[in-house]
Amino acid sequence: MELFEQIQESLGMLTLNKTRTGLAILGIVIGIGSVIALLSLGQATQQQIQAQIQGLGANLVTVQPGAVNQGGVRGAIGGNTSLTLDDATAISGSGEITAIQNVSPEVQRRAQVTTGKSNTNTQIVGVTPVYAEVHNIAIDSGSFISERDVEAVNKVAVVGPQVVSDLFGDNADPIGQTIRIGSQTLTIIGVTQSKGGSGFFNQDDIIFVPLSTAQKQLFGIDYLTSIALEAKSSNLMTDAQNQVGYFLLARHKISDPSLADFTITSQQDIINTVSATTGTFTALLSGIAAISLLVGGIGIMNIMLVTVTERTREIGLRKALGAKKRTITTQFLIESIILTFIGGVAGVVLGISISFVLSKLLSTPFALSLGSMLLASAVSIGIGVLFGWYPARRASNLQPIEALRYE
Repeated sequence: MELFEQIQESLGMLTLNKTRTGLAILGIVIGIGSVIALLSLGQATQQQIQAQIQGLGANLVTVQPGAVNQGGVRGAIGGNTSLTLDDATAISGSGEITAIQNVSPEVQRRAQVTTGKSNTNTQIVGVTPVYAEVHNIAIDSGSFISERDVEAVNKVAVVGPQVVSDLFGDNADPIGQTIRIGSQTLTIIGVTQSKGGSGFFNQDDIIFVPLSTAQKQLFGIDYLTSIALEAKSSNLMTDAQNQVGYFLLARHKISDPSLADFTITSQQDIINTVSATTGTFTALLSGIAAISLLVGGIGIMNIMLVTVTERTREIGLRKALGAKKRTITTQFLIESIILTFIGGVAGVVLGISISFVLSKLLSTPFALSLGSMLLASAVSIGIGVLFGWYPARRASNLQPIEALRYE
């Protein structure tokens, strides 16, 4: 019997019981669809986070206090007070550091902000004018923090769109309005353009104040929580880290780098960490979804075993008329593969549809991997062969006389 005739016969047999065939296919559809949807969601989330990190600034290198061994205990990054404005000034003026073009000293803390009957808890960032260039901050209305604001310790603030919405309502104009942070009253002089994000990376939920105001008026500190550095190019990121690292070690009189009282990270370090984390969760979720593929494969094997039992007399008759074991095996394998192939195609369509809907609902990029779709399709065919092999072999091993006697 030619292959084309076997395929035609297999399709005919599968359509005899459409309900059973549909149920057998359903497990594969759900498995393939869920795997593709979860892989797509993981990739979209990873792309979104990477875009948000890159939106923090181009060629960004960050120095944070902390990560120093103290009595065998490693301190938390950012939890130390070892960086000062003098450090940032020294880095900016050093002739030894050639890979850096901008230095932004910063103080960051969360605080409760009020105005009238409205309040919000948000990130307060003490900055100098160079912050806007280092972190790609654009002003939508008003102006950013100036050098004069820093020198005069002016009580002024530049707010993000989310802060405006939380304190004044949508589409409000807050320029000239006042807000209170602790016991201090500040006047809003500018609103930044929206950069998007959520949670830790929500760059619209920030209030910028002069660095001197943050240190002396709001928080009463004389240290920095970070120093942001802009490398001259992406190729000089490693050089920038090394140059600044050795410079600060010498400045802080630390001979052993393992005892450094600061930590230097680059954008790529953060992206790599986030990518590894999201990749692990995506793989975990996809593995869980793949279990449904196994269940679907077992379902197909059960259906094929029932089919073999129902067609025992037919198999005996065909073998009595000279059909070879290979022909019988091929016949049932084709039926199994057809089931999984149809389920695989339907599952790919379902997975793409779910991915598209999720991207709209969650406002994430619509990310699809051709490799994941091809892999899912190949797996579905493999399941057809794997779980169809046993029923097919069982059918081909039936003795003609015993099969013909079967009731």
